[in-house]
Amino acid sequence: MAPRAPYIVPALKKHTATVIMAHGLGDRMSLAQNWRRRGMFDEVAFIFPNAPMIPITVNFGMTMPGWHDLTKLGRELDYESAIRYQDEPGILRSREYFNTLIKEQIDKGIKPSRIVLGGFSQGAAISVFTGITCKEKLGGVFGLSSYLVLSDKIKNYIPEDWPNKKTPFFLAHGLEDEVVLFDFGDLSAKKMKEIGLEDVTFKSYPDLGHSADPVEIEDLARFLQKVIPPEADGQASAGL
Repeated sequence: MAPRAPYIVPALKKHTATVIMAHGLGDRMSLAQNWRRRGMFDEVAFIFPNAPMIPITVNFGMTMPGWHDLTKLGRELDYESAIRYQDEPGILRSREYFNTLIKEQIDKGIKPSRIVLGGFSQGAAISVFTGITCKEKLGGVFGLSSYLVLSDKIKNYIPEDWPNKKTPFFLAHGLEDEVVLFDFGDLSAKKMKEIGLEDVTFKSYPDLGHSADPVEIEDLARFLQKVIPPEADGQASAGL
């Protein structure tokens, strides 16, 4: 089943940058609303994709929004065995969809270097995988409570010229995460550096579970300010 149309928060001024943010459960609009109330990212359009409804094995086959199937979670799974339980077709389908969203923004006139891709949990995992393997040089990629999918064969999907080898990646993870264990995030960041990514930042947060907190969100905001700083002349935007 194809994903539903994404929710879009248009830029308030001239649209010069786009953040594609694939969330897990929770309020998709909260970050954009919070930043807008503080006068931040006026030139940025925020796109919140909706995952398709698929059966999720770990939830007894129930159909729910998901970027790929999951067969195990948390402490019933270690990093090495996780490699053996991956929904590669689902991961690749979602990567194709994320690349479609990126192309749509480029077709609207947004430079790839002004597009940031990221998300939370499963959405973060697909964003990181898409960012690593994307054929366009992106402005940045972020993952909150993330994990590296297809880590054993990801080099097979990296373009020969690897446009995003030097692209900034920001990863954040709670030390008390019981869903995507902290060790998964830590090992994923190390694997990303091992395959050759040159700009990977990994930050940990004490007493944080499978969620986000204000300090983490402030760190993310600083990352976005760095990779897509304002550049417009202040003109009002007509929206997307």
